[in-house]
Amino acid sequence: MPAVPLPEFPMWAKFGYRFIVNNFVTLFLVGSMTAVGWELLQLGPDDIMALWRSLQEKPIETLSAVFLVAFVAALYFMSRPRPVYLVDYACFKPPSTCRVPFATFMEHTRLINSDKKSVQFQTRILERSGLGEETCLPPANHYIPPNPTMEASRAEAQLVIFSAIDDLMKKTGLRPKDIDVLVVNCSLFSPTPSLSAMIINKYKLRSNVRSFNLSGMGCSAGLISIDLARDLLLVHPRANALVVSTEIITPNFYAGNQRSMLLPNCLFRMGAAAILLSNRRREAGRAKYRLAHVVRTHKGADDRAYRCVYEEEDAEGHSGISLSKDLMAIAGEALKSNITTMGPLVLPMSEQLLFALNLVGRKLINPEWKPYIPDFKQAFDHFCIHAGGRAVIDELQKSLQLSAEHVEASRMTLHRFGNTSSSSLWYELNYIESKGRMRRGNRVWQIGFGSGFKCNSAVWKCLRTIKGPVDGPWTDCIDRYPVDIPEIVKL
Repeated sequence: MPAVPLPEFPMWAKFGYRFIVNNFVTLFLVGSMTAVGWELLQLGPDDIMALWRSLQEKPIETLSAVFLVAFVAALYFMSRPRPVYLVDYACFKPPSTCRVPFATFMEHTRLINSDKKSVQFQTRILERSGLGEETCLPPANHYIPPNPTMEASRAEAQLVIFSAIDDLMKKTGLRPKDIDVLVVNCSLFSPTPSLSAMIINKYKLRSNVRSFNLSGMGCSAGLISIDLARDLLLVHPRANALVVSTEIITPNFYAGNQRSMLLPNCLFRMGAAAILLSNRRREAGRAKYRLAHVVRTHKGADDRAYRCVYEEEDAEGHSGISLSKDLMAIAGEALKSNITTMGPLVLPMSEQLLFALNLVGRKLINPEWKPYIPDFKQAFDHFCIHAGGRAVIDELQKSLQLSAEHVEASRMTLHRFGNTSSSSLWYELNYIESKGRMRRGNRVWQIGFGSGFKCNSAVWKCLRTIKGPVDGPWTDCIDRYPVDIPEIVKL
């Protein structure tokens, strides 16, 4: 039996309900203060003098009350966690020499792979991928066949990481000696020495820098790095944290014919982002955002979720990343768990009350009532959904009931840069800024998915209006976007 839909209310009723419920505390305090003020105005000089004498007659009680209020206020402000600011960030912009148009990609595929069915499969994937003609692959992948050596992999890592950090230092005036914490995430390329050691060597960072190198954590590792950096900043005062998110494509080309392992070849492209976080009070004046929440969800206890994105070898011994057919269903379950935790932290009281009433109604009155899906548009102004593929964006747009404009940044990032893994969220944020849409007080929701299986969220509050266009990977093309992306691009 289909679920019974709930009645629709007129717009004015919805607006009035949200205004009253969301501002109930403010309205109550204003009303109470108005009533108290009115009563005070009614007092005559004799009444005021009598009140003053009564306070003088009980000095101990009066001082105790004042001290108690001061103590509670001091305790509250001292127990608040240190704010973590996002001072600025920079994204790597690939050179035009690395561009891979559809024709080039398919020509190389035909020359490399003699299996016609595999070529046809990759053609269909690319036609429906949502990628554009300007996405880029590293130089080693332009060889026929590709040349995935350790030297080439290191060269790509140095290109994308150093370029992003150099841009960040130029934008912020950050000096290497100012970096107290370094967190690097790259899922599939984990050399020795590590990528974090490579950065320390390049920029001659201090010997006591707290460095971390995260690998194997998939496309959502960027927000895990943010969470780790935040935790470190909460315990180390007056510190700066440099977070670097990337995925090195060179060593991960799949040369076999297994369809579930051919998908990454078609979707993943080169990219990186460098982010400067700080808990220094003086950075609040120039910082772009303040970190409000990070919520992490890990479904690895479930075998199906654990294996849905899995690195393995095919029957012929070719290694690659296998993507399960259950991927979207598992991502939906992970998202549901994530927003169950996120909802009470960010949703206005009006949405939480409607959700609770619906839940109680379905339990006690009519189990056939349609479940109420909270309107996250009431909590956030901008959405940065991991640009993992067109299907991922479509599914989240449907699940969260978002408009085309809400997912525009994700779709355009996928079209212009492809799936850049953990750094894609920062290309999307830069798109929003470049369009001049970011205003002071706006809240941004970043949502990432990754192997394991994980769904991670970060909420940022904008501290100042950002006027576009801004420096970044969109500088020379933002005027051309958004573009119409057809369902199928015939190749």
